[in-house]
Amino acid sequence: MDRGALGEGKMLQGSLDSSGPRFTPLVVVELASDTKEEAIAWILSRIRDQQQNGGVHVGVDPLNSKISFDCVFYHSVLLILAFFPGAELLVEQLGPGVGAQEKENPNMFLVGATRQRLLSGAEEVGLFKECNDGSMRGFTCANKHNFKDFEGDGDSFLNMAECQYIIKHELDTLRAKDETHVPGHTQVKLYPGKSIIRRLQSKGILIQIFPLHGQEELKRLSFSWYKKVKLSFQPLDNIRHYYGEGQALYFGFLEYFTFALVPMALIGVPYYLFDWEDYDKYVIFAVFNLVWCTVILELWKRFSASLAYRWGTLSRKKAFEEPRPGFHGTLGFNPVTGRKEPLYPNAKRQLRVYLVSLPFVLLCLYLSLYIMMIYFQMEGWVLSFHDEEPTFWTGILMFIPSIIYAVVIEIMNLIYRYAAEFLTEWENHRLESSYQNHLVLKVLVFNFFNCFASLFYIAFVMQDMVLLRQSLATLLITSQILNQFMEAFLPYWLQRRRNKKMIRKVQKRRTVEEKELPLAEQVRLEADMSTYLGTFDDYLELFLLFGYVSLFSCTYPLAAVLVVLNNVTEVYSDAFKMCRVFKRPFSDPAANIGVWQLAFEAMSVIAIVTNCALIGMSPQVKAYFTESETQLILWTVAIEHMLLAFKFILTFLIPDVPKHIQIKLARLEFESLEALKKKKMLEASDLSKTME
Repeated sequence: MDRGALGEGKMLQGSLDSSGPRFTPLVVVELASDTKEEAIAWILSRIRDQQQNGGVHVGVDPLNSKISFDCVFYHSVLLILAFFPGAELLVEQLGPGVGAQEKENPNMFLVGATRQRLLSGAEEVGLFKECNDGSMRGFTCANKHNFKDFEGDGDSFLNMAECQYIIKHELDTLRAKDETHVPGHTQVKLYPGKSIIRRLQSKGILIQIFPLHGQEELKRLSFSWYKKVKLSFQPLDNIRHYYGEGQALYFGFLEYFTFALVPMALIGVPYYLFDWEDYDKYVIFAVFNLVWCTVILELWKRFSASLAYRWGTLSRKKAFEEPRPGFHGTLGFNPVTGRKEPLYPNAKRQLRVYLVSLPFVLLCLYLSLYIMMIYFQMEGWVLSFHDEEPTFWTGILMFIPSIIYAVVIEIMNLIYRYAAEFLTEWENHRLESSYQNHLVLKVLVFNFFNCFASLFYIAFVMQDMVLLRQSLATLLITSQILNQFMEAFLPYWLQRRRNKKMIRKVQKRRTVEEKELPLAEQVRLEADMSTYLGTFDDYLELFLLFGYVSLFSCTYPLAAVLVVLNNVTEVYSDAFKMCRVFKRPFSDPAANIGVWQLAFEAMSVIAIVTNCALIGMSPQVKAYFTESETQLILWTVAIEHMLLAFKFILTFLIPDVPKHIQIKLARLEFESLEALKKKKMLEASDLSKTME
């Protein structure tokens, strides 16, 4: 385990009395306060129970092409399914805090693991680490000394985030044996082979599981990340080390997107400063948009592949996906695993999607369209009022409808988000990936229509470029202000209110010399912090900003500048939230930004169509087609198709994975195949000797 993590644990242990934990606490498990004693005893025993001995583990060492034998076999999925062993983790109950009160939940438990258990867990989850030859390979206990930074007993080999991820994995793979229900809770049924943790979560017995912050490491990360304002790159490797690859990839994409906007911002500033109101001047800017939105996404795929390879997630195989905790149905046998689990007819799910969810989404889109028309009526009323008696105040009044509409858009997006989550949950998707895909699709479609429908209407129906510029500027600025308030200021203010009471209580008992909170208080403080819900909303915000810039920024060139400024503040506000406002999330071993890559690419295709249409509508281009408007439309469509073809050709020509990484991956696969051949030859030789 990470020496920093061990040192952190020792420091925290020193703040407890002699009854404190005798290991480094990494994860907190909180059960409901009314959980029965027999249920608690059963849960703790399953966490502590030893794993089954799988006999002799025969594995392949691709580094030296020989068979390796490991007496303790943790990696066999078949044996885990057969015996349903315990997690073999260390767990102790958290003691009462300073000035303990009756309302404090006593059912909070600290979970840790021995060094050997963590190493075997790293092999079980398929953790990739850097070898002595510089390549990234799946870790195995038998070949542990072939890996870089593995010294002695491996104390400094795994970092704290990796240890916490391993513990979470071991808890998630705890399965029911022959129990029919949770002891003391007869209403909570159990099924053989089903995840215990997921069942407890869905029934409200398990309140939360969260990893503890490492205070010293968090201080170092905070100082290098957001406490010191500087013009430099983010410490992505440190972020990945502390929060995992999923979070690091988000901040890497945020940084990349910000730097990719700089050329557009530099081009847009002179356009705005010289106040070239002649729409013809923006044709060049629109052409630049066409190339920019395609190239940056292709280069990002290469950059993210380099990061994923460096962090060991590019070649990592996806684990078998278990049913979601909220999934329900009639009990039956899974033909893949052979275990009993709830089954739900796919036809019934599709009926819910197409007969309920789809009409609801269409109804919401109609409502959004209706509100948009009310906005245009307000714009018309204000404009007529200004034309009758133009003054400074009526000029200011002209921005009010757009501001109100921008606020209404954000409110509608928020309400629809809750409705989309409810509907997607009601659709009863079996897998988390399917649930996320359906949720993302619902949210993206509505947010795109809600945020951009008015701009499309102004551009292509009203064809009022002055109003388009004003509306784009107002919507963009207002949404950025609201997002900064909702994402940064409000969570910080709420968290400070929660923290003040705890800090005052602790200060009554702590001495002046103490600089850190006792472990019990630190755990309870973190337990009350807001739960980080993932990068969904962060990517959604970047998706909408990308749309504002790529679709219509040729009419408002300053949009890229505003997005750059927003992203710079976003980096600091998001970093602050991660370090001070939210609980520490579990590491997410992601290899890319997932479905959001497809979302951004779809937006870039729409951007090509939009910018071609805007170019075709320019007076300068129309001057070449004075006799026939049909010819103008045909030429615009033809050029748009050519640019789409160029985009897809560019996608083909620019490899997603850099050449040097492809070579390393191919070499690793070749060595593994060669090692497998030698293994089979040795087995055949041993078999022939036995027959003789």
